Amino acid sequence: MNPPSMEKTTVEQISAPPMGEPAAVDVEYAWQGNNRVVLLENGEAYFPRVFEAMRQARTEILLETFIVFEDKVGNELQQVLIEAARRGVRVTVSFDGFGCGELSTGYLAALNEAGVHIQIFDPAPKHLGFRTNWFRRLHRKIVVVDGTIAFLGGINFSADHLADFGPEAKQDYSVEVQGPAVADIHHFALLQSGRPARAKYWWQRRRQRRSELAFSDHDGQVRLVYRDNGDHRTDIEEVYRQVLRSAQRRVVIANAYFFPGYRLLREIRNAARRGVEVRLILQGQPDMLVAKLAARMTYDYLLKSGVQIHEYCERPLHGKVALVDEDWCTVGSSNLDPLSLSMNLEANVLIRDRAFNRELFERLEDLSANHCKAMSPDKAPRGRVWHMTVGFLVFHFLRHFPAWAGWLPAHKPRLKAFIHPAGSDHHEPL
Repeated sequence: MNPPSMEKTTVEQISAPPMGEPAAVDVEYAWQGNNRVVLLENGEAYFPRVFEAMRQARTEILLETFIVFEDKVGNELQQVLIEAARRGVRVTVSFDGFGCGELSTGYLAALNEAGVHIQIFDPAPKHLGFRTNWFRRLHRKIVVVDGTIAFLGGINFSADHLADFGPEAKQDYSVEVQGPAVADIHHFALLQSGRPARAKYWWQRRRQRRSELAFSDHDGQVRLVYRDNGDHRTDIEEVYRQVLRSAQRRVVIANAYFFPGYRLLREIRNAARRGVEVRLILQGQPDMLVAKLAARMTYDYLLKSGVQIHEYCERPLHGKVALVDEDWCTVGSSNLDPLSLSMNLEANVLIRDRAFNRELFERLEDLSANHCKAMSPDKAPRGRVWHMTVGFLVFHFLRHFPAWAGWLPAHKPRLKAFIHPAGSDHHEPL
């Protein structure tokens, strides 16, 4: 279905008054067993599965995403959501005001007229032709259908996640989850959308910080972790640091935007120093040059400690995945850079499943062996006085950035409900 108008949206003119900040979720979700988890690599695997699940939806679709483009993927998403809403499925979508800021009024209005509940996270007008709402983005990519199947990862609804897009097509990963863990993802997505969710009992509300060191005798265990600007500012980073300290044999991290803080860099270095095989797969053909330049600032520090670094050079790497030993994995939306670790709203799933770990390892092994360039200490940017000086300053900036980020003057991002400019009343106040 083509949108009725290609006029560009000005969200602040066609939205209801602010509904407030996304709901705080003061709970750390526990490990849930007996789940089925499927790795979905790139849009070729992800889009057919998520669209089919939406087409089979009977009661509810919850969707959060950073980017939707009006291309063949975005238009198919629009059509699938319209069809679901028209057959009586309650559809609630949350679009980021920066990543989805170029969607036309017609695209959004067609969804709204069909009964889709649309909300925009932190919309803002352009100033002198440029967007200014760069920071504190809704960066999560979550879909939950009927409370029984969930999708979570790094893939946006855009055609640049498909190989036929060309040299700029992204390499990325997501997961499909079915089982008890979906209830936690559903609960989280409901609260974030402003919808009421069943209250947790007091023993469920209590913070449930479970050790990542604990060995699991059962596969199919999944746990949701997230980052917000409230009580869970460092949860994802802390999980990474904890599993790195516990690693015994191997660590593989594939991450698009790699510029972590000092403490995480130190845990990566320390794991390699004690004999763990640590491999990083990073961008060699970046979609943003600054990402490659920033990552390379860390190479000398890591390579001289025995960390293996491989740059993926075939197309832009957009993945946010990692595995430790033969049991533990994570897939999600969080990069290992200051924006994801200190500002954006992010969500990952942690997975304890040997078969899933083995499959992810084999995919990343093929990627690093056949499609990457291995970096060596002599190739690392080093040796010049100016570079050593810049490296020193950047390194210590990384060390202190998370604390400094909290001092930055910042508005509190808001959710705004989209209402058809003609006055459609399909939206119910949340």
